[in-house]
Amino acid sequence: MTEQQHTQISVEEMAHAFEDEAAPVDLSDYAVEDWVTMAIFWGMAACVFLQFFTRYALNNSLAWTEEIAANCLVVLVFLGSVMCVRMFRHIHVDLLHRVLPVRMRRPIELFVDILSIGFFAYITWLMWRYLEIVGSERMVTVDLPRGYVFYAVFAAFALMTARAIQKFIKDMISEKTVRQKVAESDLQGV
Repeated sequence: MTEQQHTQISVEEMAHAFEDEAAPVDLSDYAVEDWVTMAIFWGMAACVFLQFFTRYALNNSLAWTEEIAANCLVVLVFLGSVMCVRMFRHIHVDLLHRVLPVRMRRPIELFVDILSIGFFAYITWLMWRYLEIVGSERMVTVDLPRGYVFYAVFAAFALMTARAIQKFIKDMISEKTVRQKVAESDLQGV
C-alpha cells in the first residue's frame, strides 16, 4: 500500500473551520411527495428500530413491526419513483442519444416522453384493476386493509403519470422557445 501524505492542520485552524457561515438552505427543489416519502422513510426506520430493539434487547419481538416496515418499503419505493420521474433521474440508456445528430435528438426525447406517459398511464390503469380485485384484503398481523398500501402505489403511479406529462409539456415549451430563438437569429442574420 502507498502511504498518503496529509497536510498538518493545527487545532486552532480546525476549530475556526466550524465558525464559517453555512450557505442558506434551499428547499425549493422538493415537492409535496418528497416530504411524504421522507415521513414514510422515518416511519419505516422507527419500525425497524422497534423490531430490532424488541427482538434483541427485550428478547420478545413485536410481530407487526416486520409487516409494517415491509409495507412502508413498498410505498417508499414507488413514491421515490415519483421524485425520479419529476427530476428525470430514472435509469435510462442515452448512448444512442449521444451519438445522434442534434436535429434527431429532440424528436427522440419527445418520443421517449410520450412513451413514458403511456407506460405510466397503463400501469396506473392496471393498478386500479388490481385494487378492484384485492383492495379489501386484510394484513396478516395488523387488522388493517392492505388496500392502504395498494392505494398508495396507485397514487404513486398516477403522480408519475402527472409528472411525466409535466415534463413533456416543459419539453414542448422549451422546444418552441428554441425554435423561436433560431428563427429570430435567422431573421437578424438576413
